[in-house]
Amino acid sequence: MTAVPDGAALTAAVRESVPDLVVTDVRMPPAFADEGLRAALALRATRPDLPIVVLSQYIEPDGAAELLTTGGGKAIGYLLKDRIVDVDDFAATLRRVAAGGTAVDPQVVARLLRRRAEPVAALSPREREVLGLIAEGLSNAAIMRALEISEPAVGKHVRAIFTKLGLPPDDDTHRRVLAVLAYLGSGIG
Repeated sequence: MTAVPDGAALTAAVRESVPDLVVTDVRMPPAFADEGLRAALALRATRPDLPIVVLSQYIEPDGAAELLTTGGGKAIGYLLKDRIVDVDDFAATLRRVAAGGTAVDPQVVARLLRRRAEPVAALSPREREVLGLIAEGLSNAAIMRALEISEPAVGKHVRAIFTKLGLPPDDDTHRRVLAVLAYLGSGIG
């Protein structure tokens, strides 16, 4: 594990090594504005597959939305620091992102939802609920438990979501991530 003092040092450290995961704060020296977020965006521009988790005290919707679309939405996370309360959950989230998954704090999801309503307007309330849980990083099995419905029912809702959002099977994209991105930009919650 390597700690760095600022965004420039973060970018340099990643260029010099091949980390399994980058965890950064949105605000870093010297200005404590959005240096960490800008560094994360720059890193993903050159290495779209680099797993990155951005921690923040606040939600920066434009930056969060931009970050979450990098790398096809894979191996990326945006979490609110004050909502990280369980070390085991946090460690599991880091492992999920390092393995190529996505992790977005539900409050970030809610904030991004207020932006637009078009892409997911055709979804039923249950489909939006399922998509919201997907946006939180839950698997089909976890959604099944959370909603107390069968796994085939979850699969049916997921397929309907993909169909209604125009996301056909494609080896080059991750439809769950693309659906979440549509959801985040929709403004429907």
